[in-house]
Amino acid sequence: MKASPAYRVFRVVALTVVVLALIAPLLWMIAASFKTNVDIYDTGKALVFSPTMDNYVKVLQQANYVQFIGNSLWVAFAATVASLVLGVPAAYSMSRFNMKKSALVVLMARVIPGVSLLVPWYYVFSNLKMVGGSGVLILSHMFVSLPLVVYIMMGYFDSMPEELEEAALVDGLTHIGAFRRIMLPLSVPGIATAGILSIIFSWNNFMFALVLSDADTKTLPVAIFDFVGYASIDWGGLMAAATVVTVPIMLIALFVQKYVVSGLTAGATKG
Repeated sequence: MKASPAYRVFRVVALTVVVLALIAPLLWMIAASFKTNVDIYDTGKALVFSPTMDNYVKVLQQANYVQFIGNSLWVAFAATVASLVLGVPAAYSMSRFNMKKSALVVLMARVIPGVSLLVPWYYVFSNLKMVGGSGVLILSHMFVSLPLVVYIMMGYFDSMPEELEEAALVDGLTHIGAFRRIMLPLSVPGIATAGILSIIFSWNNFMFALVLSDADTKTLPVAIFDFVGYASIDWGGLMAAATVVTVPIMLIALFVQKYVVSGLTAGATKG
């Protein structure tokens, strides 16, 4: 049924309003990152102003944000790789042995509010002399990334026909060999999806790093608070730092969204 002209106009207007409402804060943040604090408070210079790069110089040079970018990249990469190494074989086993109840228990770790874990985590890791190191951040991020990997990959393995493994076993491979040589290469799209979502989570995580990191290992979301003082806020530096955190991960999500969608929907059907 062909849509009426009135409906098409309404749809365009509605989509435009929704898109503008969603991207307006992002555009304001990027614009404010090129303003001085005086210009940010001046409503008359909301659209017309003299741009300055001082905020980015302050963020990338004076505030040593290059180190914090490296910390974020290292924690996100290490937590994602470790979660994939442990989660993909676990998901394969749960899928092939129909361990649905075990999968639900693993998923509960993703549902539990992270703030409820911070006090026991801090107590345990402080006794182990691990608080302030990057290792404790990697482990805490894995607590959420690992269940995500397991659940995504379980759906992916459920959609793959068991006849492929049976043929591999007939050809002389063991179950481990069939997984390594047949199932693992075929599951690359699912692994990519789980890895991308895990990296996005680790990059954006604030709460774990706020409590468990120190001055040398803190990540970008925590480092942003350096621009928030007791008596004043450096809005220009804060917006520049927020842009450094937000824009790269948004670009990654934009370019890989089709792979994420295809990986998530691959496990939606059986066979």
